[in-house]
Amino acid sequence: MGEMAHACSAPRPSPAHHLCVRILLAYLLAARWLVPSCSAASFFRFPWPAERHDYRDALAKSILFFEGQRSGRLPPGQRASWRGDSGVSDGAAAGVDLEGGYYDAGDNVKFGFPMAFTTTMLAWSVIEFGDSMPRDERRHAAAAVRWATDYLLKTLAHPGVIFLQVGDPWKDHDCWERPEDMDTDRTVYNVSAGRPGSDIAGETAAALAAASMVFRDDDPEYAETLLTSARKAFEFADTYKGAYSDDPDLRAGGCPFYCDFNGYQRQSDGGKNK
Repeated sequence: MGEMAHACSAPRPSPAHHLCVRILLAYLLAARWLVPSCSAASFFRFPWPAERHDYRDALAKSILFFEGQRSGRLPPGQRASWRGDSGVSDGAAAGVDLEGGYYDAGDNVKFGFPMAFTTTMLAWSVIEFGDSMPRDERRHAAAAVRWATDYLLKTLAHPGVIFLQVGDPWKDHDCWERPEDMDTDRTVYNVSAGRPGSDIAGETAAALAAASMVFRDDDPEYAETLLTSARKAFEFADTYKGAYSDDPDLRAGGCPFYCDFNGYQRQSDGGKNK
């Protein structure tokens, strides 16, 4: 009885509460009649991406993106017309020619490690899917690969040295500006026998080797040049073992942008640490 009395003594909803419930029900009923009915099948039927997106256009724009990232003197066929020549004196601080290549992202630094990786993946995309690409898009993709490999060949031009970066990221990131207008230091960084960089050397070797297959049929002489340089880069990586991110001077210039993790000890040379 006590429990019943306690339950019955609970306060009853106020008239305002009843009014709110009635208004809500009225809205639900109105929505039911105003919104066209649909079956469960049609309700859960979403358009497939192919019905909504033009993947041919997406492919074209993804390749065009690389032209917007170009550094150096731009060619006559440059489609990204808003870009101009930039970084034409890159390498001068070290007495070498490092014009060309790609800027990394929204800044004006040329990081060799991610550039080499990007080149590797782009080259393999052409190798695997080039036959399915429209003729013009395959030509543009091959040109994007070559713009990178022409630069990577320059980074290997001096025996016993690999140039891995142009531009001081700290100063560059403090001054956001167009590549055509940049006035920050174009500091040059490199690895050598005394300061090894198996990571950058190995990835550069992979990029050049993959690219050699892209040009094997159309330009066999260039393909052989790429393959020869790929072997030299791999020999450097295998002979002077170590990660460039372990060098304190290089860390000051390039980290923490690409030095948080390199996986060298577990992945270099198939996981074998000789």
